[in-house]
Amino acid sequence: LIALIRGNGTSLLAMRITSWNILHGMAIPPAPNQQAGALSQAGAKIAAELSPEVIAIQECDYLLARTGHVNQIAEVATSIGARYFAFAPSIIGTPGEKWRKLSAGDQRIITDSEKLSDIDGGYGIGLASIIEVIKWHRLDLGNAPIGMPLLVPGEDGKPGRLRPIYIRDEPRVALAATLANGVTVINTHLSFVPGYNIKQLRAMKRWAVELESEMNSKAIIVGDLNLPKNLPVVASQWRSLATQATYPSWGAKIQFDYILTRASIAARQLPTVATGVSDHLPLSVELKLS
Repeated sequence: LIALIRGNGTSLLAMRITSWNILHGMAIPPAPNQQAGALSQAGAKIAAELSPEVIAIQECDYLLARTGHVNQIAEVATSIGARYFAFAPSIIGTPGEKWRKLSAGDQRIITDSEKLSDIDGGYGIGLASIIEVIKWHRLDLGNAPIGMPLLVPGEDGKPGRLRPIYIRDEPRVALAATLANGVTVINTHLSFVPGYNIKQLRAMKRWAVELESEMNSKAIIVGDLNLPKNLPVVASQWRSLATQATYPSWGAKIQFDYILTRASIAARQLPTVATGVSDHLPLSVELKLS
């Protein structure tokens, strides 16, 4: 038998995907003087233990002051050896502080060869891939008209200590990459407002079906869906490829992160990795492609 091999030596018949809400690279437990390379080190650990070809990240910063004006998806891409990566800003500015919605002149997808210009930076989601990306896609999902009080990690160095703060819901987006192996990976971070996140998920599933037809591909939806108890697949043709509590990272009890498909693709769930970064654990599977 002759194995199908990509130029970098990886088989086309299998693909590993990791989805991870990185909490803008925040160390857990919180560190007052966090090491600048914490996210890169966490990405290197994921690369060493899981070897993903594709990694989808949520709560990602791009050139923001709070994270040293770095391109976080570029850092993660470098960690796993990914040549192709893109960032999709959901807002311009910093969540919980000063931010605005994107305007007509703002760039919707910033790839490995591009930069945002004339702004202070953005926040959103990112995708990085070792496999060649044929086309990037974006879907705007809007935001809930109300916010909610949420529990977030405190600043006292204790990972189990949470503090409630009121958070205004920011606009949500989906970023998709159609890959050379015939798979379209769709990454998102849905609203934390109950009901509105289900509305967003339904819109994204419809979009995924459209992309399957347009790109002649098989769609995989990944990300932080902010829905527990396997709700993303209830009463639908979609199925979850991984069952794992992902939140909070120091004692996970709830699954908010998912990898979904409606295609006939076999998958093997991979173990998670304790990275020391974020309040979410990464979720990973290996797809068996025919």
